[in-house]
Order: sequence, then structure tokens, then C-alpha cells
Amino acid sequence: MTDLNRRVEELLYENAPDFRIAKVIKEDLRESFKTLPDLFAETGGKDFLLRHTRRIDSVIKLAYKVVLRESFGQYTPLRNHVPITLAALGSYGREQLCIHSDIDLMIVYQETPGYNTQEMIEKILYLLWDSGLKLGHRVHELQELPEIVREDITIETAILESRFIDGSRILWTLVENKINEIRKANPERFIREKMEERRRLHRRYSLTMEPNLKEGIGGFRDANMVYWMGKLLYNIDRIRDLDEAIVDPTDYREFRMALEFLFRVRSALHIVAGKKVDQLRLDLLPEVARLLKFEESYRGQLRLARRVTASLKSIHLYSRIWIERLIGSRVPDLYADYLLPVHEHHTLHRLIDELRGHADAPYHPHPHLLHTLIHAERPERPDEVLYRATERIFHRPYAHSVLETLSEARLLGYLIPPMKKVIDLPQFDGYHRYAVDRHSLETLRHMEHIEDGLIAELYEGLEAKERVMLKIVALLHDAGKGRKRDHHEVGASLFRIYARKLGLDPTLIAQGELLIRHHTLMSVTAQREDIYSEKVVLQFTSRFADRKLLDMIYILTYADMKGVGTEVYNDYSAKLLRALYRESVEALKMEHQLDETSKRLVAVDRLKRSKRFRELPKSLQKKILSIPSNAFFIRHSTKRIVAIAQVAAKTEEYNYHLSNERYLTIEVIRRRDFNLALLLAKLSRLQVVSMEITKLFDGLKYFKIDFNERVDESELPLVESMIHEAFEEKAELELKIPTILPEEVSVDCDHSREYAMMKLRTADQPGLIAYLILLFDRFGIDIASAKIHTIKGRVNDLFLIEKNGNFCHNIAKITQKLTEKN
Repeated sequence: MTDLNRRVEELLYENAPDFRIAKVIKEDLRESFKTLPDLFAETGGKDFLLRHTRRIDSVIKLAYKVVLRESFGQYTPLRNHVPITLAALGSYGREQLCIHSDIDLMIVYQETPGYNTQEMIEKILYLLWDSGLKLGHRVHELQELPEIVREDITIETAILESRFIDGSRILWTLVENKINEIRKANPERFIREKMEERRRLHRRYSLTMEPNLKEGIGGFRDANMVYWMGKLLYNIDRIRDLDEAIVDPTDYREFRMALEFLFRVRSALHIVAGKKVDQLRLDLLPEVARLLKFEESYRGQLRLARRVTASLKSIHLYSRIWIERLIGSRVPDLYADYLLPVHEHHTLHRLIDELRGHADAPYHPHPHLLHTLIHAERPERPDEVLYRATERIFHRPYAHSVLETLSEARLLGYLIPPMKKVIDLPQFDGYHRYAVDRHSLETLRHMEHIEDGLIAELYEGLEAKERVMLKIVALLHDAGKGRKRDHHEVGASLFRIYARKLGLDPTLIAQGELLIRHHTLMSVTAQREDIYSEKVVLQFTSRFADRKLLDMIYILTYADMKGVGTEVYNDYSAKLLRALYRESVEALKMEHQLDETSKRLVAVDRLKRSKRFRELPKSLQKKILSIPSNAFFIRHSTKRIVAIAQVAAKTEEYNYHLSNERYLTIEVIRRRDFNLALLLAKLSRLQVVSMEITKLFDGLKYFKIDFNERVDESELPLVESMIHEAFEEKAELELKIPTILPEEVSVDCDHSREYAMMKLRTADQPGLIAYLILLFDRFGIDIASAKIHTIKGRVNDLFLIEKNGNFCHNIAKITQKLTEKN
């Protein structure tokens, strides 16, 4: 700055025009701004803002000096004689000016003969604008001040926190006198208008994953509100100057640490964005984290976001308490509807019981109640008494109000240990708007305020103990997040342990575990799957044992989606969820299919956990899981499923494998047409004891045929040639018609929406299976899955057949062909 002063002095000596002086100041400011990141690295926090503020002060003082010299030359009067004073407003007045924030300047003057004050003020402003300062300004004649503050509460606020920069100190003393008049004129009006303004800002900027550090909950406005009220009522210059009965020194230290951290975050945000930004956007988070020296990783961003949320909560908590102590006696009606503690000195469990007693309707805690909760006597860890007190909360219609109050007093993680690791935990998934604990509380709130008629009816239809369990599930459904393991599984375990401590019934605990383990299943299925596919519906429904659990997962899904904080639950998603629910209720009647699907899902879960499966490419994993046959997963081990899939993935036309240890087994994976009837006809001297046909993926089909005996090793090449011929020969076969009685054939075209079923129970006879396959081929019938088994001379065959129009429309003809020998 010394160098800048010297250069400006030289220009003044040369009588240089203002634009040249402004250019020099602008260049110096530009160089100064380039050094701000380095200065930030050395200082940060309030000290950084203070240094930046002082730098701007020096530029404004220099501009005023230039104008004085140009106006009066060598006859420049003493500054106290010039009826102009320059004052800083807003964050600039509080010496908290951030890099790209507006520089709010107020110039107050008096009309005095001999001083061309209006022209001097214009020169000051133009010089500052030409110097590149982002200037917001107000110009007022001294006597105007009381009048203009009545026009706008924002102007009154700015003037209350004004700070002298330069000019006449005599005039500044008169300004301060006017400010004191303003302070005392109508303090109640100011308080009410500022409190209403604060409520509006909190409604507009809630505490989300992208918080507004200035005007949102716990932001700088909340901290400033304490200062404004202290300034208004006690004319203090700093919050810490307030009496200890209002601001406890211990609480202030925590408040100040949080505020200091947010100063650093906001400064880093301005440096990274290169402009004024008050919202900590997720796209800016990585660079802000780097500048603040958090780990250059996802974990570092997580730590930063979590600490920001915690700091905002601290400022919000203490500012509420201190503001009420400052203004509560003056405007008691503002707190009339807030819940106060009945007694001053309570143990925590007695306070919880008191809160619970009011939870028959929603309520908001009085700041004094929050202070009482913070300082309530409690054991180091929750004991049996506290667990019982906590469990009773969930019996109340509006448990959310109690838990919200405990959360605001920062007791949620203490009182409900499973929540401890997710307090303030960010969710960078592009879906959730709130941190985990906030989302969990919102989920509970929406469960207690169901707006959908059908879902509300289902909720009210639950037993009281079931509603208690479901509320606990709503609160803990995401408690497993932030760990390496899948949060559904971790959350289920945490719920089980905690629910036991609360004394819940074992049956309810098992239900709660199931609901948390699958709490995202309904929304994912409804929004990403074909909910009119029977396979999809059966797979979803089979996770839940009965209608009651279906009702519960529907209620939980509704509350969870509503708690996300965006328009996730809308008319469209509501229709999808309701359709899936109704389809699932119908699917409960399909007991056999549900049992089979349930067994498949158990096998699939086991498969997903296996190392072999996890090592496969993701694309192949997805293909395996898409295999339609339930029997394939139930019948085969994890190792075998992976092996079959790996061979299939490499198959271009066909692959086969022969096993000839105890008996002959032929396995074929084919893409092209395969004349299975021909192969079976050529091997008709051997008895087929079992056969499996399964559709795989990418047009591939898997065949496994077990015969009743082994063949001589010398015959294996012949068997191989038969397999190759089955892929080459298209000749029409004429096979011996087997003897089958009409009652030995049963067909169910209503087996499911997608498949018909045919069962064949008859005497085993040579060429029987070959004839069946040939008949199916002639009618163009596609076998989706087959289970063929022979024992004690009787076959027990089951075929699942795709409903492509060729089977059910030709049942009479097929039955006639099968039984025509009779």
C-alpha cells in the first residue's frame, strides 16, 4: 500500500486526470487479489476477512484523499471541517468482508456554505467505481437518517452496524447520535420485522446438502441477528460483550469456533468460484476441500460437508437461545406457542417424559427448553431408564416432535446410539436433499402425517405395537450408512440390537429387520422395473411373507420417498407404487410360485455374496441374474452357476461337455438351432433319467441330459459326432408314437402370465422324450424350462412353456398327438 500511496502522490503532483489515478489503483487491487489465496493459506477465518476489510478501507481513504487534494489543492482543510463522513455497512461494517462480497459504503454529509459536498461525493464514487471496486452505496444528508430507516428494515439494520472509515469525526459523532435515536425509537418494530425476516429466510433456505452459508439455517444471518439485537438493546460492538447471563462463555467458545470455520469456508468458496457465492454447491466442494486442506478424496469432501452442517447447527442452536434471552421479555407473544419446560432442573429422562406428554400434537421447543436439555443431568451412556423413556416416545402420535427437539439439542446421537455415526452425514448420491439424520427425521414426520388416503388407512389398520416398530424402522432405516458394508444389512443389524434394548417383541424385531434390509426395494422395483411382469412382481412379493408386511413396506416406502426432500413422491411415482402394491397383494395368492421365487432369491443372495460371482465382469453378473428360470438357481451351486455362465459368455455357436463316470451326461450350450429330438432318438437305447432345459441370456440355451448308464469309452467319439450332427441335420424324423393315457397329461395355461405348464406322468418307454421334443418343435413351442425325471419305470416331466400363442391355442391337437395310440 505504501507503494500505491507514493504513485498516487506522484500523479497528484503531476495534476494527472482521475482516470489515470483510478487505473493505478485498479492495477494495484488486481495484484492484491492475486495474492489473496496465499494470504488465505496463511490466515483464513476472521483474520483473513479483517485484513481484506482493512485493505479496502485503505483504498477508500486514498480515494477520499485524492478528492480532497483535487478540490482544495494546497489549501486542504482539516478533515473534521469538511462536512463529509464515510462509513462501512453490512459485512464490510462488521469487518467480515469476503473477497467478492459487495462493498457497502454510506456517505453522510451536511450542507455547509463553501463546501461543494455533492460534487466531492460524486468524485469519490466515480473514482472508486473506476478503480474496479464492486461498490454498493448510500448517500444521505444527516437529518435524513431517522426518516429513511422507517422506509426499510434493511436500511435500519445496515445503519445500526455502520463503522467509521474516514472523513469528519465531528460529523460521525452526530451520525452516532442519530443512530442512538434510531435504536431507541421503536425497538419492538425492529425486533418483530427482523424475526419475521429470519423466519422467511429459514423457510426458503433449509439446512440441505447444499446449504446457504449466509441466509440459511445457522448461517451468518443467524449470528448477525444476535449482534443486531445486542446492538439495538445494549449498543454492544461484539457478541462477546453481552452479559454472561445472556451469552455463556463456554457456549460462546463453541459458537465462535463454528463461526470461524464457516468464515474460512465462505472465503474458500469465493476464491474457488471467482465470484460471490453463498451456497456451498456440491460441484464446488472438491476444490473448497482442497483449499481448506482436507484430504483430496471423497472422504475429505465428506468430512468438510459434515463439519459445515455441524457448525451451522451449533450457530443456529446458540443464536436461538441468546436471541430469546435478548428479546423474549420485550416481545413475549413471539414465543407464546413454543413449549417451555415445566421445571428448571430435570434429569434427562424426566425431561423426555415431559416432552412425550406433549406429543399428542406437533410442537416447537422454546429456546429455553433446548438450553435445559443441553445441560440436563444424564449418565455417560444411556441406561435402562433412558432406554425405557425413549421407547415410550414412539407410542405417541407425534413422536417426531420429541425426536426433533432432541436433535436440535444435539442429543439424538447420544440417546439413540445407532444414529450416532449418521448425524450430519452427507449423502452425495444426487437423490437425497438432506444429511442422513435430517432425512431420517423427515421420514418419521411423514409417517405420522400421511397425506395419501389408502396408505393412511393401512397405517391406522396396524396394531399399536406394530406402529411403534414401524416408527423406529423409519428413524433407523438409513442408520447403516457411512460404513463399508451395504447399509441395508448394517442397518438391519443395528435395528435388531437397539430394538432388543428397547424391549420390542422378537416377532416385531424380525419384521423390522426385514423392512430395513429391503427398505429401498419397493421404490426401485416400482420405478425401474416392469411392474406388470409376473416375474418382477413375484420377486418383489416373495421378500415379504404376508399382507401385513406388504402394507408395512408400502407405508415405509411412502414415508422414505416423502422424506427425501424433493418431488420424488409425486403423482406418477404414487401411481407406480400403488400398482405394484395391488399386483403384489394378488401375487400373495400364488403360493407355489412365491415359494419357488423365494427359494430362488435365497440362492441369488448367496450367489451375490460369493467371491467367484463378485470377480465376474459387472455385465456378466447382470446377465446371470436375468436368467428367468427359478429352478436353475435352486438346483445349481454357486460354483456351477458361475461356471455355466462363463462358458456361455464365450459361446459363439455351441459348446458341449461330456461326462462318463457313473453314467453319461451331456451338457450343451447353444445359440444356433439344435435338433434335440434327433440326438435323443439316436441315443434311444439309453434311458433318460433326467433332463434340464434352461434359457440363459443373449439367445443362449442350456441343456443337461443324464442317462441311466455310462457308455464304453470307445463310444464317446460317436456320441460327439451325434451332437455335431444334431446341429447340422434338419431331416424330418419319424419316431415311434409312445403309449400315453389322456389322464397322464395335464396342462395349465393359467400357471402364470408368462408361462403355461405341462405335466406328464406316464410309463417310461424308449424314445418318449425324443417324441415329446419333436412334437414341440413341430408346433413351434419354445420350452423355457424343463424338469424331466425318471424313477422306477415312471417319468415325471414338467415343462414351462412360453405363452407365444403356439401352445395354449393347440392344446387339443398336442394332446391328441400324445395320446393317439390309445
